[in-house]
Amino acid sequence: MTDASTCFVGSQGNNLYLSDEEDVSLSRPSQNLSKEFAEAARQLKKEAPRIQFGKIDVTDQHDLRKEFNIHQFPTVKFFVDGSRQDPTDCKGVREASAFITWVKRRTGPSTVLINSTAQAEDTINVEDMAVIGFFKELHDDSVEAFCETARDVPEMPFGMTTSEEVCTNYGIQKNTLVVFKKGKPVHNEVLEDGNQNKLDPTRLIKTFTLDLVTEYNLEATRLLQAVCDSTAYTPWQTSVKIFDVPVESHILLFTSKNSQTFNVTYENYKSAAVEFRGKITFVLVDTNETRNGRVSEHFHITEADVPAVRILNLTRDAKYKMPADEVNVENLRHFCQSYLDGKAELHLSSEEIPEDWDKMPVKVLVGKNFNRIVFNETMTVFVMFYDAPWSYDYTKLLPIWDKLGEEYESRKGIIIAKIDVTANDILSIVLDRYPFFRLFPAGPDYQVVAYAGEHTLKAFSEFLEEQSKTKAESREKDPSGGIKEDLSQEENVVTQKAEL
Repeated sequence: MTDASTCFVGSQGNNLYLSDEEDVSLSRPSQNLSKEFAEAARQLKKEAPRIQFGKIDVTDQHDLRKEFNIHQFPTVKFFVDGSRQDPTDCKGVREASAFITWVKRRTGPSTVLINSTAQAEDTINVEDMAVIGFFKELHDDSVEAFCETARDVPEMPFGMTTSEEVCTNYGIQKNTLVVFKKGKPVHNEVLEDGNQNKLDPTRLIKTFTLDLVTEYNLEATRLLQAVCDSTAYTPWQTSVKIFDVPVESHILLFTSKNSQTFNVTYENYKSAAVEFRGKITFVLVDTNETRNGRVSEHFHITEADVPAVRILNLTRDAKYKMPADEVNVENLRHFCQSYLDGKAELHLSSEEIPEDWDKMPVKVLVGKNFNRIVFNETMTVFVMFYDAPWSYDYTKLLPIWDKLGEEYESRKGIIIAKIDVTANDILSIVLDRYPFFRLFPAGPDYQVVAYAGEHTLKAFSEFLEEQSKTKAESREKDPSGGIKEDLSQEENVVTQKAEL
């Protein structure tokens, strides 16, 4: 089985599939999820036989992946009453107990009705964290939003009450969501009836499962290394805990914990984190930990840069650099607020253009010359994007790519090129699993074509010839050798060759 496995769970009437292959080739987080998923299925088999669990390998199931919009692996979806329409995504659930609670809350009551202070105390003390909704009545939009939030956060108990005794005991006068940690209230959120965004309480509650500042640790490093050839920076989305919190913006402090100024820097960072909880996740990266090297590399952080602060938007893989050098509360607050207000400037890294970048058959691209070469409408450019010059895949491909460059060196109008994306930020391209290839056809009405064939000299050459032939015959036809790619993204640096 490959890592492209998707788990399905649904009520009776579904036709579900359970793969009986060994999970030896799955990544560690996928293996763990698979085991926990199976344990949840075992426990619920007798308790709730109408709920069925299944697992299917979708590596070659392209139609299935398209039908259910599956892009990340592993993925869990919930189907109701045998319907294939609009299954519910089960995100961030990793343990058997959480799977069981998640399913139960989808098929039954999602919260406990609390009628006394004693019952409230029992609810908030049964786990490290608990959430109670205090309401004037149980029939309004705020209650429904609260119940929907409970369905999405199975890791902790939820209760709700309209009891005057309970509300008075906790000093609550309005419809309010209260987060308890170790039996103590840590956050009160007034719920506005009819104007409640479900993501807001879900995000807020889950942030309290993290410390104010979360250290990027060994577990996250292992996950990063396991999928370091993934798209953009998806390793961040696969970490065990930090990436289960639905906050798309992470701020990272790169510093050495052995530094003489660490304590002061860390306290400043922690103080700023209080103000932006639920909006930006604060992460610490210890640069003295060698296993964090790949993280620093991804953000192009050198020893001379430390301490350094960056913000990463997980959705767009967009990076922002704090303009000020001093890591104090005022600078951090200004940087975070500027980012949230959309005023922070993107930080794009680039190597210097090599003097001999165009002297060899394969041209060397960097951030500073990428747009000028690739989006030149007089040239067709075939580019290899790679992320680790020392990797097995790259070293195996390099001689093949060099031969392709030699084959087309004298061919007018065609350029074979490569770019190291670990050292150069490219926002005008939707990144893919490394190494990947894109063809940028000549002409003002181009569409980038993603290469999906074999990594052989013959396959590369046939693809180029087919594309050249197709281009000459019709600019609209999409050949079987590739997939046309839409570059209409919010932050594309270049969208039309004619702009150059």
